Amino acid sequence: MSIGVRCLTVLGEFKPFGLIAEALDGKPPDTVTDKYDYFLFDPEIARDRDADDDCADIASAPSNRGDHELFIRGNRIIWSTGARVFKRFTLSSDIVKTLYFHIPVRHPSSYPELEVPTLLQSAALMSLGILYEGSAHPQTMQGEIGRRSGGDNVLEREGHAVSAGFALGLVALGRGEDALGFIDTFVNRLFLYIGDKVHNERSHFSTVSMDESRGSAQMMDGTTVNIDVTAPGAIIAIALMFMKTESEAIVSRLSIPNTGFDLQYVRPDFIMLRVIARNLIMWSRVNPSKDWVWSQIPEIVRCAVEGIGGDDNDIDDMDAEAFIQAYVNIITGACISLGLMFAGTRNENAQELLYEFSIYFLNEMKPVSPTCGKVFPKGLSRYIDRGTLETCLHLIVLSLSVVMAGSGHLQTFRLLRFLRSRNCADGQPSYGIQMAVSLAIGFLFLGGGMRTFSTNNHSIAALLITLYPRLPTGPNDNRCHLQAFRHLYVLATEARWIQTVDVDTGLPVYAPLEVTVKETEHYAESSFCEVTPCLLPERSILKRIRVCGPRYWPQVIDFTPEDKLWWNFGDKNSPFNSGILFIKRKVGACSYVDDPIGCQSLLSRAMHKVFGLTSLKASDTITDIRSGSGSITVDQLVGTFSSDPSLIAFAQLCCDPSWYNRSDVDFKEFCLQVLFECVTKDRPALLQVYLSLYTTVESMAEQVTNGAIVFGDSLSISGFKLALTYIEALMTGKLSAPKGGIVQSTFVGSLRKQVEELLNCSQELKDDFHNYLKLGKWPDGESQDKRSILLSWFLQWFDVPSSSAIRTAADRVKHKLMSSSSVPLLRLFFPRTHIHVISEIDRCLS
Repeated sequence: MSIGVRCLTVLGEFKPFGLIAEALDGKPPDTVTDKYDYFLFDPEIARDRDADDDCADIASAPSNRGDHELFIRGNRIIWSTGARVFKRFTLSSDIVKTLYFHIPVRHPSSYPELEVPTLLQSAALMSLGILYEGSAHPQTMQGEIGRRSGGDNVLEREGHAVSAGFALGLVALGRGEDALGFIDTFVNRLFLYIGDKVHNERSHFSTVSMDESRGSAQMMDGTTVNIDVTAPGAIIAIALMFMKTESEAIVSRLSIPNTGFDLQYVRPDFIMLRVIARNLIMWSRVNPSKDWVWSQIPEIVRCAVEGIGGDDNDIDDMDAEAFIQAYVNIITGACISLGLMFAGTRNENAQELLYEFSIYFLNEMKPVSPTCGKVFPKGLSRYIDRGTLETCLHLIVLSLSVVMAGSGHLQTFRLLRFLRSRNCADGQPSYGIQMAVSLAIGFLFLGGGMRTFSTNNHSIAALLITLYPRLPTGPNDNRCHLQAFRHLYVLATEARWIQTVDVDTGLPVYAPLEVTVKETEHYAESSFCEVTPCLLPERSILKRIRVCGPRYWPQVIDFTPEDKLWWNFGDKNSPFNSGILFIKRKVGACSYVDDPIGCQSLLSRAMHKVFGLTSLKASDTITDIRSGSGSITVDQLVGTFSSDPSLIAFAQLCCDPSWYNRSDVDFKEFCLQVLFECVTKDRPALLQVYLSLYTTVESMAEQVTNGAIVFGDSLSISGFKLALTYIEALMTGKLSAPKGGIVQSTFVGSLRKQVEELLNCSQELKDDFHNYLKLGKWPDGESQDKRSILLSWFLQWFDVPSSSAIRTAADRVKHKLMSSSSVPLLRLFFPRTHIHVISEIDRCLS
């Protein structure tokens, strides 16, 4: 019985709440039977199990009262809290019976002995692991890793043990110490299979149990544990069981050999598996950098490898070979860990690092690229066979393709083409090498660029099964790993492809997207741009998607990051509706296929042709427009793209004959440009805003230059400045608006500059300002009204305080003045006043 579970005997007068819950839920079993198993769980354990289980639908939230009940009847499992069904599982009992039928050790003792092929047993074990994935089912293959094979081929025992290790790891996937039962005893047993000397000194003398030795037919192994057979499966099982648990205790027992004796004791390929297992457990510490990769290598190995190429090398060939073998396998294990960590993310740092290591290993066999970094040790091929280097190289390339899955990355594809096209002079590639290259190309164009890999626990386990670092030597080589398992990568794929479709035409179109991902352990919250069709990040880190660009109406989709499928095909409530995002094109804009650079849109061509914006001052253009022979007028063009009466009326004004007799060509060009922007953005209200701001500045300029009083009061400048400040706050994001800024930022900047030039160009205004500072007097005498209005504009625009406040501040500054200029201190007194005005105050009062 597992820890935390109590099996109860159901008495006649006792009816479990689960039975009541099943009846109330309205979904009774098809075949009602009185035979069932009833379990009572501790509430804390039940809630912990629920937090890790993603495969069931939640019918109601768990309550904190009472015990959680679980009863099994037939092929149905009901989990209830009180009188409510919390979860419902359904397992196909026929499938379970079929799988157990192909595992002889699960047959009853009275069952006739059957000769089941070892490969079939391995497949049945893996199938059970997938069926019970994440369930920590107590009746699964605990002793299959160390069991002797009684099948037809004793050479496939390692593959059988590896399958059992994967199956066991899948059953307790990511559960770690929360897996019910067997943790202390069973983990120690797994480390015995690995060859852990610290915790199991008697491992070489321990005897196997009767069930493990049952069925041994063609080969007698004795009573000791053959770690050459059991170690890979045990390492894999521990890696999957404690995946992402950050368990320091387990990692300390999966140590990398750091002495010369240990390097001779542990096989190099087992070192690679240990590196992968350690990094799967310490998931958050995986980092795509050279420093992290070097940190995986023990100091003794790193120093030995760096000193092998030197003149003072005192290491014999046997030790050198052990060090190089360990070095190469550790590097490969770290690269595979990076591939699993960043599967399907297209992470640039991981891609560059894996590509650099691929070129490094390739150069060790035959120099092909002069760009390999000088930080890598040279001359590995003198101490290691070419087959090992080839295997490690292609495992790294496979990891690179896993990172760039579905992207069709050109640099990676060129590397794969080179590896696939090497001639016989480079050595005839083995079947496993060719398989790895073909698999990598398939990953790179996964689903035709429409699918990629996920990094949840289930997907990482499936990828690890596919990338198991023992490549076959031929099509029939299943000695270490059943080749059919390489196809299980499909369980790790998910459709994160998105295509934008024009809602009017129903055709797919290109569109720019701004993608925002949430903050993680490796990077802060960030945004980047993609052009559809594209692959999106995982749902667990995606925060927001925004349709941007000037040709389509903006659309913002906010997400709650969570571990779930991207979408359900045919789900109309999904924002993507099976990977499709509908967008609407703005009036007059062309698609990016028809107009890549944005100058061939219908509205743009029509505006430039009819308005003559590029040659507005040319008399022949005006003559053609006025003649109207065979041409479209402005009001007709605007009426084609907009039905707003204000825009049409303004366009008719532009077609009036008196319009072409105006001498101010700049104003005519400005009006046509404003009309063009209002039509393209479909915002008619902008017309009045642009014209009001433009005419205000023009009236101020006329009053300053000609002396005519246009504005009889000084309050107009305050309203104008307030309007500009509000518009700038919208553009900088200090204030939020559903449609962003009102007018263009360049237009606002030009208005400010023009007003400042107007107020600084008059010497008469400077004299009046000096008199205001020294005497506090306003202008008098000739043109008193005009000069007073200009001075009031100056004071309000530059936020100049009263003359008394300025003189008081100047007197206080003089006592503390440590330099010739009092501008810094005056700036502290008047922080809102323009710096040029403060300089003028300093010159006037000094």
